[in-house]
Amino acid sequence: MAQVSKEMRIIDIINVDYDIVPILLNEGMHCIGCPSAQAESLEEAALVHGLDPDVLVARLNNFLGAE
Repeated sequence: MAQVSKEMRIIDIINVDYDIVPILLNEGMHCIGCPSAQAESLEEAALVHGLDPDVLVARLNNFLGAE
């Protein structure tokens, strides 16, 4: 089972499983296609969007485990 961490870049997380994109969008992270997604970690993006990175990582890993 693949897992993500808050240190991973957004683009790398999307490459783990493209079906993660709707989850990120639902959380208000509409930066999926912007240049920040190439360099910004999940933790950095979450904090910019007022999200708890640990909660977001847990949601994403729960999704990956459920597949």
